[in-house]
Parts: sequence; structure tokens; C-alpha cells
Amino acid sequence: MTFDLGDGLTVAVDQRDGTGDPVLVLHGGAGPRSVRGLADLLPGDSTVLTPTHPGFDGQPRPDWFDSVPDLAVAYLDLLDLLKLDRVLVVGSSIGGWIAAEMATRDTRDRIGAVVLLNAVGIDPAAGRLTDTRDLNPARLGELAFVNPALRLDPSTLTDEQRAASLANQQTLAVYAGEPFMYDPKLRRRLRRVDAPALVVWGEEDGIATGDYGRSYAQAFPQGRFVLAPGAGHFPHIEAAALTAASIEEFVKQL
Repeated sequence: MTFDLGDGLTVAVDQRDGTGDPVLVLHGGAGPRSVRGLADLLPGDSTVLTPTHPGFDGQPRPDWFDSVPDLAVAYLDLLDLLKLDRVLVVGSSIGGWIAAEMATRDTRDRIGAVVLLNAVGIDPAAGRLTDTRDLNPARLGELAFVNPALRLDPSTLTDEQRAASLANQQTLAVYAGEPFMYDPKLRRRLRRVDAPALVVWGEEDGIATGDYGRSYAQAFPQGRFVLAPGAGHFPHIEAAALTAASIEEFVKQL
């Protein structure tokens, strides 16, 4: 399903209908495939919306649309268009950054809570945030996954898949900006967020460390932190049961 948000901007959204409160799932730089199984980890029978960010997987991106704040406003516009309230926004990696930016701009109280999964976006004053721009796919996989079987093997990709992956990384670079992967002022803005926030963090992440994740949770007035042992940058993949249980417990307390 594709939604027209005006000014030449369209957003393709995969929708799973349900009867519970709606959930917006936001993917990171690895693209929509990296959150493909996340809907199954969510509690209840929720309507789950999973957009593909403009510019990823061949989706059109207007030239003016070039930042994480642009993405945040676009998805708030989407919630307005669909007249959705009490939305749980779940974001992985840069998707978590988008979720955090949405929460700081939610003037119409569309968001009920946010869940960040090894999110980027805040300054690395505490912990470490690795600049991944010059890393080859093999090294990036080593940093992102504990389980070698989950790492992408570049030798298995077709020329078409390599081109698509390169295009996605180029789009990520546009959104992530400079400094890469964070906004130096976001941490201070998070104190204005009213919505509860759950931060789930893969303990073995080589891209953003656990201390970085803890400081992210602490920046929210109602932030909670859960560490996922044995998982890397994608706890919803490598620690699926713990992630599911943590989200379920978090939602019960809302």
C-alpha cells in the first residue's frame, strides 16, 4: 500500500491488520528485510505498519527529503492521515533514531510509547558509536551479528542484489548526515518526550556499545533499559524471545 504525503513524497507501507493498538515498525540501514519478523514478536493482535523509507529498496525519494527529521515528520503525517492514536513506535538502528525524533515532535499525541532496538542518533558521549561508512560488508557483519550464520556473505549476492545494497547504503548516508549517524543536540531534546521509552540492547553490538544504549535510555524522562546477552546490533533477531518478552512487559505497564 502506498500513501501520498504531498510535495512529491510517497511512502510504501506493508500493513498487517489486527484489532489492538497500532504499531509502527521502522527499519534501519539494513533495509526492510532486517525487521521482517519483528511483527511476530509484538504482543496482542495489533495492526502493524512497516514502511520502507523513501530511497530504500528502489522506492522514490524527492531531492528535498534528505534527513532523519524529514522521516520523523513524514511518519507523523502518516499517523495523522490514518487518524491513529496510542501508536507504539518500534525502531531498529536508524529506525530508532527516527522514532526518537518523532517523539520529540509529537504535538498531536499520536504516540503512546516508543521501543528502540540498538538505536543510533544521540552523541556518543557515553559508550562508542562506530562509523560504518568505510567498512566492507564482511566486517560490518562481524560487528552487527554474534552468530556467524546470520552474517551476509557478499559472494552469494547477484549483481542486482549488490547494486540494490549499494543504493540502500547511499540512501542511508544521505539520511545519516554529518556527523554520521547522530545529531549532537538530540540527547538534550529527549527530555521533552512524554511517552514512555523502552531501550532493548544487544550486549555484543560492535556498532553501538551497551553504555551508549544505557545513556540513550537515561535521556528519556520515562526510559527503561534491557540488555540482551548474546546478541549484536539486532536483538529482535539474535535474542528474539527476550525482546518479545521485554516489549510485552513494557506494553502491559502502559
